[in-house]
Amino acid sequence: SARTRPQALMRCVSNLLDNALKYAGSAELSAIHEGAQVLIHVRDRGPGIAPDQLDAVLQPFVRLETSRSRETGGVGLGLTIARILAERSGGALRLSNRPDGGLDASVSVKVF
Repeated sequence: SARTRPQALMRCVSNLLDNALKYAGSAELSAIHEGAQVLIHVRDRGPGIAPDQLDAVLQPFVRLETSRSRETGGVGLGLTIARILAERSGGALRLSNRPDGGLDASVSVKVF
């Protein structure tokens, strides 16, 4: 079993799915039990994120979309909230670009 805060974990995954749908138009969700953790992946086929920005976008108010319109870009808190919720669930959020294009947002949760 995993010790987690289910509502926080659900909101984290929901934020990641919303991001994938908004910026890539679709999302793939999977969960894998691997060793002492469960890995939840939200993958998309969008443009990905520049490698030097992968850590930065997890910080508050960092946006890659440069317009100031909330219609097109929001305020830059979605991934920050997802990161915080993953941590509160006893896990961690990691972003990586997929080799064949798109982004992989993975949340790891320890299994006890």
